[in-house]
Amino acid sequence: MRDERIIVALDMHTMEDMKQMVTQLGDSVSFYKVGMELFYSVGIDAITYLKQANKQVFLDLKLHDIPHTVAQSVRALTRLGVDLVTVHGLGGRTMLSAAVEAAKQEAEIKGVKRPKILAVTILTSMDTKDWQEIGGAFDVSQEVSCLASVAQLAGVDGMISSPHEAKVVRQQYGSDFLIVTPGIRPAFSMSQDQKRIATPAQALRNGASYLVIGRPITAATNPQEAAEKIIEEIREV
Repeated sequence: MRDERIIVALDMHTMEDMKQMVTQLGDSVSFYKVGMELFYSVGIDAITYLKQANKQVFLDLKLHDIPHTVAQSVRALTRLGVDLVTVHGLGGRTMLSAAVEAAKQEAEIKGVKRPKILAVTILTSMDTKDWQEIGGAFDVSQEVSCLASVAQLAGVDGMISSPHEAKVVRQQYGSDFLIVTPGIRPAFSMSQDQKRIATPAQALRNGASYLVIGRPITAATNPQEAAEKIIEEIREV
């Protein structure tokens, strides 16, 4: 039993821990997130292992630099065969467009599948108070809406959004725009350091395309059982 809308976050720093988790989850999970902690610890070996295991890879590095640098980085990541890549929406429309174009060009040159480019908006660890402390003029929902508009104009495939902003984004940009939601906490899990959170079913009803779930699965006594409980929870959503 599996549901491809679930992306398990491999927030760890050794190949051994990663391999053990993927083995424990078996066929119940087919999509994994490789973030900064794992990528900066073991590099492309993590991606190579997952692709050889026929898993999909969401590479979450939140690229944020001048357009040329981001474009060249996306070209390199395209060659690795990743499925989803994040760039930071705060980098602006020109940077986002450069990332999209680089992915298209490199995929065509190499004859590989193009990774989908996702814009990061406001981290789910932040609420409106946090955002305004660093100079944000509006509340988080307004800022997310603004960044989503810029991202859509830049041609990205979708965005990272908390479950709470997902509903508005879905209404604005339609069914083809991907919405990937972190901050997912099933009923049996603590909220930990996330603030704008929701249950898996709530997030999907709000319009999420994919759910990124980490510690509720990876820190569970039985990760496969935890994953299957979540799959059952969203089976009819």
